[in-house]
Amino acid sequence: MFHDTAVLLFAVTAGFATSGIVANLYRLLSGGRKEGFGRTAYYISMVVAGPNVLFEKAAQSWREKTCSRLVFWLAAMVAGYWSLAIGLLLIEIVLAL
Repeated sequence: MFHDTAVLLFAVTAGFATSGIVANLYRLLSGGRKEGFGRTAYYISMVVAGPNVLFEKAAQSWREKTCSRLVFWLAAMVAGYWSLAIGLLLIEIVLAL
């Protein structure tokens, strides 16, 4: 049981870390431009960077008191599940290599 829990936590952490890396790389390379090719790159990067961006926006809204506790935790759970999916995909890719 401990092994399964460790793999679960590792997958979520790996997915969220990958999400943060992709989000920050996009921010560095794009400079905030979202027209033409920039919009396409934005949508492609958000597939992986989504959990980090979602959690960041939810935390910012909660700090500003513009969303309820329930909405914040719902967004956190969605970001966690999305991170799990990315992490499991990442683990599959690494194990295949």
